[in-house]
Parts: sequence; C-alpha cells; structure tokens
Amino acid sequence: MSNIWKFGADVDTDQIVPGRYAPYMRPDKDVGDAAFIEARPDFNKQAVPGDLIVATDNFGCGSSREYAPYALRRRQVGAIFANSFARIFYRNAINLGIPVFVDAELVEKLLAGSEATLDLEDGTILIDGNRHALPEVPNFAKEIIDAGGIVPYVREHGRFPNS
Repeated sequence: MSNIWKFGADVDTDQIVPGRYAPYMRPDKDVGDAAFIEARPDFNKQAVPGDLIVATDNFGCGSSREYAPYALRRRQVGAIFANSFARIFYRNAINLGIPVFVDAELVEKLLAGSEATLDLEDGTILIDGNRHALPEVPNFAKEIIDAGGIVPYVREHGRFPNS
C-alpha cells in the first residue's frame, strides 16, 4: 500500500529540490534527502519507498535540473501521476526509471489519505478497493522503466530502445 502525496499545479524543479541542495553544492549528502525539503517538509520527513506523487498541471516545470527527478528516484517514489508534465522533467523521470502517468481521471481519484496499491506488471492501480487501468505508456518508455532507467537498459541491451 502506498501513501499519496497530493500537489497542485506548476510544481517546479526548485520546489522539488532547491538549487542550494544540488549534488554539486553538497557532494557529501544524498540529494534524495532534499526532496521537497522546503516546499513540503512533511514529504521530506515522512515519505517512504513506493509512495505516489499526484499533481495537477505542469509538474516538474522550471529548469531542466536532472537532480530533481533523481532526488525522487533516490526516495524510491513508486510513480508520479499528473494532468501534465514539463517535457524535460517527464523524459528525465523516464530515463531514471520513474513511472510517470498522464491521466486527469486518476489524478482526481488519487486523494491524500486514500489507500492505493500500484501494480505496474498488471498495469493497474487499486484505489480504495477499486481497480483502475493505468494509462498506456509508449513501449520504449516502458522498456526503460522496467530496466530501472536508461543506463541499466543500455548496459543490458547494448543500445537505446527503439521508439
């Protein structure tokens, strides 16, 4: 069972990880420890592996800082659901092996405090006892996510996935 962390619109990469917490600013610290450290301190202190992030529009906007989705990867976020994503954040998340789903209907149903169980193999999510199909993900993205990211995918297959 996963906790649901609900966010609104226009959550930018500086809210996900403020610039002063960038890995090159604190090489001795895990960037995952800075996820939402200022914008959502309860997430930073209480999120556990497998938790779900749910947002409305334009999640991950702002700069193209790869360490923002990397911090969420380090926190072992189970998936991110949003009405829409900033294009670069979306691709960085996939390249890091984070499942990302664009689905306004699921965003509406995934409420903070709801009980949710994500089943990526089955392509479903159980929300408060009701099973819902996950949106289709392009095959190349699914292959990358299943491998744990683009680097493990290339190591395993010796090439980039076919799109």
